[in-house]
Amino acid sequence: MNFSLDGRTALVIGGATGIGRAIATGFVEQGAKVYIAGRTRDAGQATAEEIGAEYVPLDVTDSDSVDAAVASLGRLDIAVNGAGTGLNKPTVDTTDDEFARVVDTNFAGVFRCCRAEGRAMLATGGGSIVNIGSMSAHIVNHPQRQAIYNASKAAVVHYTRSLAVEWADRGIRVNSISPGYTETALTAVSRAIPERLASWEAGTPLGRIAKPEEIAGAAVYLASDASSYVTGTDIVIDGGYRLW
Repeated sequence: MNFSLDGRTALVIGGATGIGRAIATGFVEQGAKVYIAGRTRDAGQATAEEIGAEYVPLDVTDSDSVDAAVASLGRLDIAVNGAGTGLNKPTVDTTDDEFARVVDTNFAGVFRCCRAEGRAMLATGGGSIVNIGSMSAHIVNHPQRQAIYNASKAAVVHYTRSLAVEWADRGIRVNSISPGYTETALTAVSRAIPERLASWEAGTPLGRIAKPEEIAGAAVYLASDASSYVTGTDIVIDGGYRLW
């Protein structure tokens, strides 16, 4: 099995922090030329310098920004779409603007990125796209209320399957990774509530939440030739949370 990414160009959207940073680091370690993309220039440039990557500005809510960023890379072999936002709020209290923000980032953002990445990869014979979903695409989380977030991630997972079929005969593999509770900025507020964190840990057979590095290996696998027969798959990494 070959996990090497030597000679390949990878774009990691949302690669400045958390799971994205861990994935970008893994790609660099496997020999890829890595570009970290996101809206926050300072964080992106700092991470890029620390891990041996480069930064490119990109806003997943802006089609022109996405298209320009992807076009600036020239050849693109690997893409990870990991930008995301959360919303823990009862549906009856959720505003139209809050709904739109979550869906525009989590799902429409993935659409915009996959469209641009697909065009680039189709022009050069193929590649591998990895979308970041969530175990929330498969379950209803508790005790927090996050119906809109859950639905947006379910859309990402099914969109991934659909693209995998659409591009299967054109050299592009499309897969997703669905992390469980992980130590990231997205979960920081909830993790600071002792009873909520305790609930998550008690509901996980492994008895704890994940570190970002424990998610990154799956992305390296899906980006590499070791997964050459894998497309349309969602790899759930949740410490067994869904089993209970």
